[in-house]
Amino acid sequence: LRGGGEEGEAWHRAGSGAHKQNTFDDFSAAADRLVEEGWTAPGRIAIMGGSNGGLLVGAALTQEPGKYAAVVCSSPLLDMVRYELSGLGPSWRPEYGSARDPAGLPVLLGYSPYHRVAPGTAYPAVLLTAADGDTRTDPLHARKMCAALQHATSGPGPVLLRLEQGVGHGDRAASRAAALQAECLAFLASHVGLPAPAPRAGAARR
Repeated sequence: LRGGGEEGEAWHRAGSGAHKQNTFDDFSAAADRLVEEGWTAPGRIAIMGGSNGGLLVGAALTQEPGKYAAVVCSSPLLDMVRYELSGLGPSWRPEYGSARDPAGLPVLLGYSPYHRVAPGTAYPAVLLTAADGDTRTDPLHARKMCAALQHATSGPGPVLLRLEQGVGHGDRAASRAAALQAECLAFLASHVGLPAPAPRAGAARR
């Protein structure tokens, strides 16, 4: 996706600042290609992202809500008009631009997931996760987005918030990290119709 650093600085610049929408367009095109090549079918695409990837899936969710069956959005940036006012927001101005800039505000409003939530839209099933000790991406982003989606959605899927206590942006015990990933994957699987795994032979019942 344009905006990453894997293909050099020009590639990064092509998906940052005023060109951030290119990242979301590339992500959408990748989802379309998965359907075209037969890897999945419409209505069975689940997406998950955290931190800057949380912004990515938040934008995908609000720009094309009918494309995805389920979304997990973890430790995200979602209010791009006010992101500078909390956490490490001021340090990210070179990446996203600033709402204080008359030229930058329309760009941010154009893709800010929180500001694109539209009442009456059938949003997919959504799980937002956040940590109460996160000093990078304040949990206010996930909280506000959850409330906005719960109020707006006309879809049958749930909109849930999982707020983890006593951890930060990524500093958690391996057991807690594994539990979080298991819950997220189970949420996605349940909304794309994947069957529950069969019990292993000889496994102890709980």
